[in-house]
Amino acid sequence: MPASRTKAELFDDLVLDAVEALERRYAKELAGVEFAVEEVPPDLNVYDSDVLEDGEVPLARLLPGGPGRHNVPPRIVLYRRPLEFRAFDREDLADLIHDVIIEQVANLLGVDPEELD
Repeated sequence: MPASRTKAELFDDLVLDAVEALERRYAKELAGVEFAVEEVPPDLNVYDSDVLEDGEVPLARLLPGGPGRHNVPPRIVLYRRPLEFRAFDREDLADLIHDVIIEQVANLLGVDPEELD
């Protein structure tokens, strides 16, 4: 019997699937971009425009990195619990993760999300 996987591990798998599919088509553009998952967003009073929100709940954040930030690579952070809360099932969660990653990558590259999807 296979070992059971936690919700966090299953979520990470969905993120990896979405990122790998995107990297196959945009390897050059995404070289060096880091993707991360955090349980919940940080507790801030105000979120910058780099945060993708549903209502007032952050779902993901783009940290652009760059030379001005000590050569820190760009980073896209997805917030697991808010995304899970909005999904009805695993398939819906996979679609939501895909859409959020597309939105954040499009923002990073300065293109329309429809160009990437």
